[in-house]
Amino acid sequence: MKSFLLFTFLISGLVFAGAGFTFPEGTTAFPQAVDGKKIYKQYCVTCHGVYGDMGASGAANLATSKLKLNERVAVITNGRKTMASFKALLDKAKIKAVAEYTMTLKAE
Repeated sequence: MKSFLLFTFLISGLVFAGAGFTFPEGTTAFPQAVDGKKIYKQYCVTCHGVYGDMGASGAANLATSKLKLNERVAVITNGRKTMASFKALLDKAKIKAVAEYTMTLKAE
């Protein structure tokens, strides 16, 4: 009986101790999936276009690009030719999500 009471007391203490836990500002207990398409539309569509083939300001045609995912991540992160770097603007998860989305922009 004593061990049952001790166990109950310990579990109750853990529950109450965790009740004051808060997540850092801007985060949640359940991280949201990063929407690469939404980020692409916000930052990339101006030069690459909705379908990735606009080519404004010398932008590469993403619909015909042969770059692999890791290469696209590097270009988005560091920039290339006339394209600016996005490493100061987007975190790694967002950059990867955009790169993954650009892989879906294939010419048919």
